[in-house]
Amino acid sequence: MLKVAIIGAGAISSAHLEAYRTFGSRCKVVAICDAYMDKAQARLQQFQLEGVKIVADYKELLGEDIDLVSVCTPPYTHAPIAVDLLNDGKHVLVEKPMASSLQECDQMNEAARRSGKILSIVAQNRFKTPMMKLKSVVDSGLMGPIVHAQVDSFWWRGHCYYDLWWRGTWEKEGGGCTLNHAVHHIDALLWMMGQPSELQAFMTNTSHDNAEVEDLSMAMLRFPQGALGIVTSSVVHHGEEQQLIFQGKQARVSAPWKIKASLSSPNGFPTPNEGLEQQLQELYDSLPEVKYIGHEGQIDNVLTAIETGAPVLVDGISGRSTLEFITGIYKSASTGEKVVFPLAENDPFYTREGLTAHTPRFYGKTASVENFQEAAITTGSSLENKV
Repeated sequence: MLKVAIIGAGAISSAHLEAYRTFGSRCKVVAICDAYMDKAQARLQQFQLEGVKIVADYKELLGEDIDLVSVCTPPYTHAPIAVDLLNDGKHVLVEKPMASSLQECDQMNEAARRSGKILSIVAQNRFKTPMMKLKSVVDSGLMGPIVHAQVDSFWWRGHCYYDLWWRGTWEKEGGGCTLNHAVHHIDALLWMMGQPSELQAFMTNTSHDNAEVEDLSMAMLRFPQGALGIVTSSVVHHGEEQQLIFQGKQARVSAPWKIKASLSSPNGFPTPNEGLEQQLQELYDSLPEVKYIGHEGQIDNVLTAIETGAPVLVDGISGRSTLEFITGIYKSASTGEKVVFPLAENDPFYTREGLTAHTPRFYGKTASVENFQEAAITTGSSLENKV
């Protein structure tokens, strides 16, 4: 029976606690940490947990008999907490984004390497049936080489969203919608396509004058094999439609699932390639459904890795690649320059201090609410087709 601790009892911790409860025969939550003790106590009552230790400082858990820790705190705290826990011999699952700088990512990965413990970064969209199936279809090669990728990471957040004390600042949140919302879809893009070689980006704040950070960004990408792409990150899109589209030379596929394949008529105009569409559909239909979805899927993956020694699907190296891509967007959008990957350690945007010194403050933060009243949150679309 693996012993689990939760660091940070905010809204996203519920997804972790729900998932750990699903695997109650394999693990048990033994501690919850939050600077606001009443929030930790509320989680105990919500999930009817017994015999759970509540602490205000995660350092009180160092030296304790704990196997795995979920870190659900604001991004600027991820690195010091994860490094301390890994050095203490604990496996660590960190909520997205991995950290607020590439330097911090490297510190976390080095701690994982030294300790031999698992460091996994939450990317729950990978653990959804449409995404798993799409990955297999793209890898099959049936659609031919990818020539264009499109990511629409569309979310909507009200003005007061950025009133929470740590949100809306470069120092504490590390960025806006690109880092904290589109991170899910950017992770999926890189999982499917690998890192681009270069990008050009723009960002703005259109609707949240209580935040320093962006609420809308767009990045144009070039991949080493010649493909192009575009990523739109937003918290101003009503309806929160989210999709990933991959255009191959032979066919187009996407999540939510859709297929189109074309052949050329004698005059060069398209006619449907029904045979390839059927082949792609048969492949998609033959692939298994994901047993555990979202956070449950990722926590099952981490538990299995601890139990068997198998690798996790999303490790710290993968989490760093996603942050490097996002840092590239911030660098390009802040400087107006094209960014070429990889970013070097002497790059001004490599450290948190460098990034905060070179990014624009769209507005000043005008409110600082300690806690919101508990309410439902959205963690991304299912990527299922809607009738």
